[in-house]
Amino acid sequence: MADPLRPTDAAMAVAASALRAQQQRMRVIAENIANADSTATTANGAPYRRQVPVFEPERMTAGATGVRMTGVKPDRTPFHTEYNPGHPAADAKGYVRLPNVDPLIEALDMKSAQRAYEANLSVIETARAMQSRTLDLIKK
Repeated sequence: MADPLRPTDAAMAVAASALRAQQQRMRVIAENIANADSTATTANGAPYRRQVPVFEPERMTAGATGVRMTGVKPDRTPFHTEYNPGHPAADAKGYVRLPNVDPLIEALDMKSAQRAYEANLSVIETARAMQSRTLDLIKK
């Protein structure tokens, strides 16, 4: 059996796993934003489909549970349409299918991911301060 982690080590390990997950989440969101206007190049082609990160619990040492991103899945909400008969991806009626990416939703998701990232950084800083203070007390 593995040695149990001290509470501060466990807190830092869990927070570090959350940092990695939020960083990956921000990459997915950035990809969605970058492709918000990516239409198909041919008639009846599919535009970019928004991607959604998938997270799962991650079992860690000493019974701690962190989080990890296991992949992404496509968002199945319908595409937006716009009348633009001159576009190469226009259908027979002149409509072009646009990505199902809403930049406002992506911006809100990005802000949420940033705040979660900052909160986990704060956990790590607090755990380090606690360890440092404990060492100071032991030295006295």
